[in-house]
Amino acid sequence: MTTEKTSTADAPVVNPDAAHDALTAVDPRLLVREQGVKGYWSEFKRKMHAGDLGSIPVVLGLVIISIIFQSMNSQFLSAKNLTDISVTMVGTGMMAVGIIFVLLLGEIDLSVGAVSGVSGALAAVLSVSNGMNEWFAVLVALVGGAIIGALHGFFFARIGAPAFAVTLAGLLFWQGFMLQMLGDTGTINLDSEGVVGRMTTYFFSDIAAAYGLAAAAVAVFFLSSFFDNRRRDAAGVPSRPLSDTLLRTVLLAVVAFAAAAVFNQYRGLPLALVLFLAALVITDFVLRRTSYGRKIFALGGSVEASRRAGINVTAVRISVFSIAGFFAAVGGLFWASKIAAANQSAGAGELLMNVIAAAVIGGTSLFGGRGRTWNALLGAMVIVSIQYGLALEGIRTPVVYMITGGVLLATVVIDSVTRKTQRTAGRA
Repeated sequence: MTTEKTSTADAPVVNPDAAHDALTAVDPRLLVREQGVKGYWSEFKRKMHAGDLGSIPVVLGLVIISIIFQSMNSQFLSAKNLTDISVTMVGTGMMAVGIIFVLLLGEIDLSVGAVSGVSGALAAVLSVSNGMNEWFAVLVALVGGAIIGALHGFFFARIGAPAFAVTLAGLLFWQGFMLQMLGDTGTINLDSEGVVGRMTTYFFSDIAAAYGLAAAAVAVFFLSSFFDNRRRDAAGVPSRPLSDTLLRTVLLAVVAFAAAAVFNQYRGLPLALVLFLAALVITDFVLRRTSYGRKIFALGGSVEASRRAGINVTAVRISVFSIAGFFAAVGGLFWASKIAAANQSAGAGELLMNVIAAAVIGGTSLFGGRGRTWNALLGAMVIVSIQYGLALEGIRTPVVYMITGGVLLATVVIDSVTRKTQRTAGRA
């Protein structure tokens, strides 16, 4: 006598609606949507337990930095000082954008400081010493940075040399190359009214410019979020409730219009900041909305799995280092604009460490696979705010180095602890 067994998979569903409800209730994002404020609090605690801190630590850090330095010197939150911080951070921030692409692979590029110096020197030599059209000289400098980055990527991805060693060699070589280009004088002054010179000195003085940009940013954010949620709803996947989108839009509006008001109290909207924000929007779109961006994240997660999935690992790696070289060149032009000259100290000193620190402090993981280009904005704000706050108090440079190093160490520790917590929670 045989006993027939019915598998669970073949058993009929008595109540399909109840089964559907049970499945959807498992997703924490749907619980958030159903439970309102209580759901958001539960989701917040879940993320904290899983080590998914996001940008919360760096935002809190900025608030604490502002409170401390404002209490020490009432000029810290003045319109002039905040505008100066916004302009100064662009050079570091642009370079940090390129570093973020490299860090997402789980690699490092130590040559970006030297490459930035080369780009500034190249633009100066071509436009000032050789009389080339300045726009064309800037284009050559940017393309040169991208080619240098691609060359580093070739030795790393195709030849198999460690990225650390390749870019360290690049740091030394391109530093010497820059000194050779500048010649015996070591300094080439730039026209403060030229293309490069006006990158950090031009301001949109009309108050409508700052408020218009703020309004446009808020509108674009709301519309993109709204239509993205509609698309996700149509596809049957979890999406943010409208109340969530509205709350985020209101918070962005408060920050954007407050910043616009501050800029208009001084000289207006800085061109440098506009270019930086444009770069962040474009690169964020590339990373989060394109197949190329998903390939970068995949490589940061697992190179072997990416290769088996059909991703051209070599091409992606070379392109990422080329992007890092390009943004190093962009940052170099901003630094040249800041001092209206290309000199032997360009790209040297603490610049490289500040760039890497800005990327990491902003929230990009040193272990690869986690980060956004907006981290460059937050990280650069922290670094430059500390520098300006200490400068207002007349604190010496060695102390600035030590404090910046302590902030970077704390960030790396948080990153490491977060990664371990995520492994424990089964997310890494």
